[in-house]
Amino acid sequence: MSTVEPASFTEGAAESATEIKRVVLSSVIGTAVEWYDFLIYGTATALVFNKLFFPLSDPALSTIAAFGTYAVGFLARPLGAAIFGHYGDRIGRKAMLAMTIVIMGLGTFLIGLLPTYDQIGIAAPVLLVVLRLLQGIGLGGEWGGAVLMVVERASTKNRGVLGAVVQIGWPIGNLAAIGIFAALAQVPESDFLAWAWRIPFLISIALVGIGLYIRLQLQETPVFRQIAAKNEVVKIPLAEILARHRRSFFTAIGLKLSEVTYAIVAGVFSISYVTGKLALPRNVIINAIFLAAVVALLMIPVFGWLSDRIGRKGMFYASSLFAMAFAFPMFWLLDTRDPLTITLTIVIAITFGQMIGFAVGPSWYSELFAAQLRYSGASLGFQIGAAIAGLTPFAATTFMVWTGGATWPISAYLVVVAAITWIAAAVAPETASKPLN
Repeated sequence: MSTVEPASFTEGAAESATEIKRVVLSSVIGTAVEWYDFLIYGTATALVFNKLFFPLSDPALSTIAAFGTYAVGFLARPLGAAIFGHYGDRIGRKAMLAMTIVIMGLGTFLIGLLPTYDQIGIAAPVLLVVLRLLQGIGLGGEWGGAVLMVVERASTKNRGVLGAVVQIGWPIGNLAAIGIFAALAQVPESDFLAWAWRIPFLISIALVGIGLYIRLQLQETPVFRQIAAKNEVVKIPLAEILARHRRSFFTAIGLKLSEVTYAIVAGVFSISYVTGKLALPRNVIINAIFLAAVVALLMIPVFGWLSDRIGRKGMFYASSLFAMAFAFPMFWLLDTRDPLTITLTIVIAITFGQMIGFAVGPSWYSELFAAQLRYSGASLGFQIGAAIAGLTPFAATTFMVWTGGATWPISAYLVVVAAITWIAAAVAPETASKPLN
């Protein structure tokens, strides 16, 4: 029998504004550290790993192989969501957050120590894949806990904006990741490939220490304390979801697809496209993604605030329609090879193709599931959608090889995925004005 003291669902609303601000800040900082760890891998994939860990004679094939390991991280995220979602629903949100940041940080740090293919042969890419798996498991379990620590404390009228604020950990982490690689762009190419690329991975260990300390100061959410006090913890949350809440589960997966697909095409695949096919300096695309992250930092809370006013559905409809309309023009604009045009294209694509769904998703995914199943349901739906979309750079590079460099299959792919997300938004219930159950 649980020894946790009873807590009512209204306790979350009764918490002081100072306490809620502290929890939001703590979640943002911890999430920023985890996203930094995950995102530096994406940048390094396009700039380093295809040369040092997959040195095939054909540059296109080496890029495909490198992006295959990038996809591994996304495929591991559902495993992390299943593991940590299960225990997050049974033991609590706080403990899982401490564990995930350690797992993520350890995997990232060890990547910075890895010998290259020239040094240890096939063992190098194998170890890289293993550590990428570790990263994916950590991030897969982290997101749900960080979001629920805030959403389960928020009132109905500001749940969307507070859930969105947690997501600014992504642009902060992205700014840090892109910023450090932009600074390293000043290093000669030979030095960059010899040792400088390791710096972003090695310094993550210090950031993890800071994030872990902050997370250990948090208190468990009032919602979970009540579940534990009433002994209402579900024995196997995932089994309950698959047996009785399949519609919510598959809806959450569909809602995630377009957002992540756009994020990867505009924020990861574009790096290899601009530096490879278009033969432009890497600082052109890195600076564009950096600026897009700055804009995202400002717009994410705005999109969350709008979702509290006009609803979750309207925001997802708008993002899905944009994603379909911009899929072909995005590559036409990149092909101009004009740095300003490329920068504006990336900013627009990420802001409206990714960030609307990214900002509104935390509150909507959480609202789709009952409290006893929320960590598992929201996390696993989110991460399976991300895992499916995580195959995008691998698929995009393969499409280009098959078609001799044509981008129209990638654009068509973006349209299809956006249509799936639009359908998911159409069948999902509007939950913005409803209290958490």
